[in-house]
Amino acid sequence: MSTITSVSTPNAPSAIGPYSQAIKAGEFVFVSGCIPLVPSTMQIVEGGIEEQTKQALTNLKAVLEASSSSVGKVVKTTVFLKNMEHFTTVNKIYEEFFSGSEHKPARSAVEVARLPKDVLFEIECIAG
Repeated sequence: MSTITSVSTPNAPSAIGPYSQAIKAGEFVFVSGCIPLVPSTMQIVEGGIEEQTKQALTNLKAVLEASSSSVGKVVKTTVFLKNMEHFTTVNKIYEEFFSGSEHKPARSAVEVARLPKDVLFEIECIAG
């Protein structure tokens, strides 16, 4: 059986519930949903969907790096949007974020009724 370890980094917001920032299981990293909290203040980044998307992706990258992984090793993401009208804006930022990768990760994007702390954007991923 593969080793399972919890991942934690001060470079991303601490978990706001009973969960880990990520779990490493064998060669895979399962990153919990990242929301646009500024790690040093644990407050939502100021601004709208663009700022929130960028901050959540920054947090995702920090957790991946703390897991000894990277953005280029992401195989699957799930994006949660408060409003699907933001899809085009988020897509542009998402594409730029993954532009250095050799592949485009598989992805699901869904609109939800509500997200933690009433943010506009959340993302989780699985990486190698």
